[in-house]
Parts: sequence; structure tokens; C-alpha cells
Amino acid sequence: QVQLVESGGGLVQPGGSLRLSCAASGFTFSKYAMSWYRQPPGKERELVATIQSTGRSINYADSVKGRFAISRDSAKNTVYLQMNNLKPEDTAVYYCRAVHRLSGHNYWGQGTQVTVSP
Repeated sequence: QVQLVESGGGLVQPGGSLRLSCAASGFTFSKYAMSWYRQPPGKERELVATIQSTGRSINYADSVKGRFAISRDSAKNTVYLQMNNLKPEDTAVYYCRAVHRLSGHNYWGQGTQVTVSP
């Protein structure tokens, strides 16, 4: 059974930090690019960051460059999103997504809420 389980969300003040985790199981983690998306209240889901299956290529949305860092741990089948200098506009439900490097077949997690507020 394929599972992507996000954790680490919560309430944080502006300027604070959070680290999100996404634990993967039920598929070959090393063959999938991993991404974080977010969906702010009343808005469409948007791509935040992607790390390729090899871990050698990483991309970020312009809005989070220099503040967020994506990484993956193949030993733990987990992808992380370190979020620093958080802003109120970072408030969203954050989702983890796995995409097969060849077929494009993909899986989504259930999401974790991040709220940035004084």
C-alpha cells in the first residue's frame, strides 16, 4: 500500500522556522522525484520545491528561494522541507508528491497545515 505521510506542520510566528517531513512507503523511493506543493486558503495548489530522484537537481518557486530547502534521505525514504523566515503568505496546506522519473505516475500525501501568524 502506497503511503505519503506528511508531518511537522503547525502554528508559527512570522520569522520563525518549521521542518516538514514526508515519509514514503509502498513504492521504490529512489525512482521518484519528490516535490512539495502548497494550497493557500481560497487559492490553487502551487509547486514549492522539487528534488529529483538522484538528489542532484533541485528547484524552488521564486517566492521561497533563499528561505526554504528541500532534501531527501534515501535510508529513511523521507523528504524534508526546511522552512525559515516564514511569512504570513506562507500559510497553506502543504502536500508531498512523488512522481516516477520515467512514467510520470504519481502519488500525493494528505497534507499538513502550516499557519504563520503573530
